[in-house]
This record gives sequence, structure tokens and C-alpha cells, in this order.
Amino acid sequence: MHIYLDRYISQREIFEAKNLARVVTYIDTKAKEQEISLDLILFLHKMLIANIRDEIAGRWRGPTEWVRVGSHIAPDPKEVVGRLEKMLAEYHASSHENVIKRIARLHLTFEYTHPFVDGNGRIGRVLNNFALIREGYVPINIKFIDRQLYYEAFHEFQQSGGSKIMEEIVGKALTKSYHKRLAYLEGKQIMTLADYAKKNKLSHSNLINKANRQTIEAFLEKGEWRIGI
Repeated sequence: MHIYLDRYISQREIFEAKNLARVVTYIDTKAKEQEISLDLILFLHKMLIANIRDEIAGRWRGPTEWVRVGSHIAPDPKEVVGRLEKMLAEYHASSHENVIKRIARLHLTFEYTHPFVDGNGRIGRVLNNFALIREGYVPINIKFIDRQLYYEAFHEFQQSGGSKIMEEIVGKALTKSYHKRLAYLEGKQIMTLADYAKKNKLSHSNLINKANRQTIEAFLEKGEWRIGI
């Protein structure tokens, strides 16, 4: 039995950047045309991992390929397809529910299953955005969120099947995404919260707290809080 650590492959970062750009372009143009399916997930994974790890691109984990993320060992590879089929059935059957709740449960279930040897985090975030764009919303970025809160969301899911914490994460990420788009669309001057605090003689830490609570129209860009004025 082989246990793989799902990790970022730094020596191939140029391929990751190029592949991710291709994937983003694809979902921007195709999300309205097709439902999320197992075939789509495999296609996106193959596009994302091409020239990085071709031997695993576009296929599920094999019988001896187990994945560990922190203390979590993903389910038996034999369960992957069945779990994903159930995930998609529940997602498509819940179209009447709030989109934030649906995305949260989709993301939690996908990442808990960890169907691939590598690239699960990136594909999970791609699926979030494919689903959001298909539903008429803007894409989000949950990569730079509070990591501890993200782990707490998975702990909640593992312990009780709940998704409240992840719903909060997705909801705030969606709000930030709209703040960013509106700031640029309205031609506002974009500055970091640090510069904004200095210019207006305000507490930077207090502004960060407000940004995290989304009580000001701040947004994350390249891992840094910014605001339009």
C-alpha cells in the first residue's frame, strides 16, 4: 500500500499556473452549458495536472493509493466513485436550497473523499466556481481564508455531518468577491487596508477584524486585504 501526501509541487509551478489559467478560462465559458458530472471532474483534473503528473492526471485513486491530509486518511479508494455519485445526486437534488449551503456541502464532501492522488484542493476550488458560475454567481477564492476556521469546518463535518462553518466561509468569500468586482467596476482607487489605515489614522488590526466580519467592503487580493475608496 502506498500513502501519498497531497502537496504543492513547487518545481512544476509554471505548469500549475498555465494549467490553472486554462481551467479558469474553460469554466468561465462552459459552466452554463453543462452540469457537474464525474466525467467533467475527471476532465478538469486531467487539464489541471497535465505535464505535472501525467501518470495520475484524469483518473481516480487506484486500489493501493491512499491519501493522508494531516490526521485525516481519506476513504478507501474503492469507495471514491460511489461517494462522488452520492455527492452529485444530493447536489443536483437540492437545487431549491440556498446556493451557499449547497456549495459548502459539495466542497466538504469532495475534499473529505479526496478522490485524486494529487490536486484535490485545486479541483475542489474549481468545482466551487464551476457551480457558482453555472448558478449565475461570481467565482470565489477560499484559498487565503483563516486556515484554522477551514480545519474547524472539516472537523464539524466529520463529527456531525454539519456544514455551518463552511457555509460561513463560502458566504463571506462570496461577499468579498462581489466587493472586489464592484470596486473595480466602479473605478475606485484600490489600496491595501494597511495604507488605508495609515492614511485615515485608523487601527489596522481593527480594520482587519471588520474585514473578516465583512462589516466593511474589503476583499482579499493575492492574499492581502484591500479596499476601494
